[in-house]
Order: sequence, then structure tokens, then C-alpha cells
Amino acid sequence: MPHIIGERIVLREYRLEDIPDIRKWVNDPEITYGLSDVFIYPHSQFSSESFVQMMIDGNSEIKGFIIAHKDTLDYIGQLDLFKINWVNRHATLGIVIGRDGDLGKGYGREAIRLIQKFAFHALNLHRLELEVYAFNERAYRCYLACGFKEEGRLREKLFREGQYYDIIQMGILRSEYEAAEQAKES
Repeated sequence: MPHIIGERIVLREYRLEDIPDIRKWVNDPEITYGLSDVFIYPHSQFSSESFVQMMIDGNSEIKGFIIAHKDTLDYIGQLDLFKINWVNRHATLGIVIGRDGDLGKGYGREAIRLIQKFAFHALNLHRLELEVYAFNERAYRCYLACGFKEEGRLREKLFREGQYYDIIQMGILRSEYEAAEQAKES
């Protein structure tokens, strides 16, 4: 898989040497709190290794990238396209910045913009979608800045630490992405 090169980051392939970085966040409640319920339970060394090996081998429906520093290719996080529907031309986006020191630096925003270009131009998708928890304001603002629009709410569908939260459904169409790109060039 080719690298997708941005200004400060690169979207690159998964590597075995990414496992220690993945292991640092995958069981960290500060990082996983805003992620899917898959991360409610502890993840074993074996499950992390198996996931990375599956991504390396290409034996997954998930098409994913490591978000890495451009100059060193060191791990920052992960960005995956899953639930790819080739007939209707859409996919679901998932992202995590796995290192505390890399949060709030715009790496997620840059990675999303790179994957949008890849999804719409290289894969010829028509739509990208995602879900974000209502309490995850940082992620919600990032997605809005990347052109995603709120399309609906699943009211009080998520239960975290004694409280129910909405799950916000967001999406962006290829035409919306291209209009935003044209506006930047003007």
C-alpha cells in the first residue's frame, strides 16, 4: 500500500513495530473512553498482535493506515475505513490518536483530510460516515472542521459511568468535500 503524504504526517502501512505503541493506548481508559464499545474490555497482547498481523496480511475487510510523523514515520495513531460498501460507494471512518503528547496538534484533522481525498478520488467512494459520542466535543469539532455534517442522533444510546449519552451520526458526501477543496483554492 502506498504512503499518503501530508504536510506533517504520513498515512502508512501497519508494521509489527507498531504493536508497543498500540499496546500503550488500547487499554488506556483516557484514550479509549471516547471510542467504540470494543474497547470496554481489556485487550490482550495476543489480540493486539493478531489485529496488526491481520492488517499486515491484508486479511481484513478493514482498510487501514497508521498515522505517522512525516520525518520519522513514528506512530501517532490509526485511521481505518471499515464497513466499505462497494455497491453503494460508502464507508465508515474510525480514527484514534494513540499518544497523549500528540493530542490537540491537528494530526487527526490532517489525517482525516488525507483519507477523504484517498476515499473520494482513489477509491471513488461517494460518502464517508462516522459516529461520535456527544461528550467527545474535541472529536465533534474536528469532524465539523473536516466538512462532516451532523445527520442524526441516536438518543441516549450510549451508557458510560452511570449516564446515558447520545451517539451523533455524521457524514460527508464527495460533492461536499470537492466544493470545500475548490473554495480553498479560490
